[in-house]
Amino acid sequence: MHLVYADQDGNVYDHPELFALARSADMIIEIMDDELIPLPDGATLVGLPSTKPVALDPESGEMVALDGMQAVGALLPQGFTRLALPGYVKTDKEYKLPLFGYSAVVWKEGRFYVTAEQCDDPEKWNPENCDKKELNTKVHDFIEKYPENRLYQHLSNCALGYECLTSSNTFLGRWEGGVPVSYSCNAGCFGCISEQPDDSGFVAPQTRMNFRPRTDEIVQIMMEHLKTPESIISFGQGCEGEPSTQAKIIIEAMREVRSRTDMGYININTNAGLTDHIRGIVDAGLDLMRVSTISALDDHYNAYYKPRAYTLANVEKSMIYAAQQGVYTSINYLIFPGVTDREEEIEAMIEFARRTDLKLIQMRNLNIDPESYMELIPPARGELLGMKQMLQIFREELPNVVIGSYTHVPPVDQRRAKPPVSGLA
Repeated sequence: MHLVYADQDGNVYDHPELFALARSADMIIEIMDDELIPLPDGATLVGLPSTKPVALDPESGEMVALDGMQAVGALLPQGFTRLALPGYVKTDKEYKLPLFGYSAVVWKEGRFYVTAEQCDDPEKWNPENCDKKELNTKVHDFIEKYPENRLYQHLSNCALGYECLTSSNTFLGRWEGGVPVSYSCNAGCFGCISEQPDDSGFVAPQTRMNFRPRTDEIVQIMMEHLKTPESIISFGQGCEGEPSTQAKIIIEAMREVRSRTDMGYININTNAGLTDHIRGIVDAGLDLMRVSTISALDDHYNAYYKPRAYTLANVEKSMIYAAQQGVYTSINYLIFPGVTDREEEIEAMIEFARRTDLKLIQMRNLNIDPESYMELIPPARGELLGMKQMLQIFREELPNVVIGSYTHVPPVDQRRAKPPVSGLA
């Protein structure tokens, strides 16, 4: 498996002699054959600025760095779990890599391979399945139909500008669509993709919404999307803060929508720290809840999320309540090679899943500058087991928990009973 690298103009090459290496957190590691899969459809190769690639010279057995070149990483589509980072060293220690999840990529048998494992069916979330011409037409149609709805205006930029698939789905009327509601947040996430302090050194890849939507604006989007039994509408998007800070309008919108239709699923993507607000949203008829977390250990969680007036214990309390009320609960697990696969992290997450009656773990590759992240979080306390073994342990220890990558709907026997709809028996 040969090194893949780029020149300063972004042209990508494979090295005829040097072998590829990877990183696990801040350690350079060898790549195993069973960690490699062909580069998936929808993946993107990118150069890592201010880095140089590190490789193995098979003749001398020594590591070498290619001066004047850039390391190359792959950005994976949803459905694929990263197992290792690209092998590199920084040429500028102060430079922070853009907020993406970089995976190691190699050249093998005449094609690109990546260190990854498929954890879900990627078909629905393959960007290539989003018809741009149809999307443009639908955006135009909805804005023309609802000219006073600021949410459709906001989502049009997410769909067309950021190429966000969830917001695109809102216009295309398929699968899981998003409805952002909050401009504020009760956490100060180190890797927030919608808002960064001026001195963070990061550039947020999205712009956070700057208005509070009206209930009728939310209801319009929900009613347009919830038209099939399998449709999902989700509060809590990358372009907003914490949706439960706007619990009042969420509850009002949910009650109005459920008075008109019992079709589809209502989901919230949340940090679940505002337990009283989550209770109200659950009681209004929530079907699915996906909780974002990076760890089940307090010190690691607090270092990344910087929670304001809540703790990981509040998150757990919210999840237990939701599960007891029949909500299908999952976690949006932000994973990182060399951290998530630490022995203590795995043990803590398994116990957390058992205590909360978790149904689904959505493995999501953490978008972060590796050096900044490693400086932020506590050092390892136990053995490093590797990402592939971590996935195997989760499957063995949590046989009733789905290990996936994106939102699933619950099996028929686990679906929450919908509230009665006005005019229906």
